[in-house]
Amino acid sequence: MNIEDAQLAVDEWIKEHGVRYFDELTNMAQLTEEVGEVARIIARRYGEQSEKESDKSKDLGEELADVVFVVLCLANQTGIDLQSAFDKKLDLKSKRDHDRHKNNPKLK
Repeated sequence: MNIEDAQLAVDEWIKEHGVRYFDELTNMAQLTEEVGEVARIIARRYGEQSEKESDKSKDLGEELADVVFVVLCLANQTGIDLQSAFDKKLDLKSKRDHDRHKNNPKLK
């Protein structure tokens, strides 16, 4: 599924299962909460913090999908064509950073 289709799927889900989109500030708070859940898993599973027993069953993919869902909600409700924005960003990064990372001695 491309980003455009994902935005449509989220919009259809909101119309079918939700009452309406939460307002933008509520969705921003939700996004922050979801990113925090991703950070908690990463810090404990891949970082130096010890993983609590209750965190071992957490699904990183599911938490990342929660982040994507809220981002798609925010894009929909603010009129952003995220596919177009992403394509432009990838093109910009490809041109701007073409040799930047290859020439970074820290990455050797």
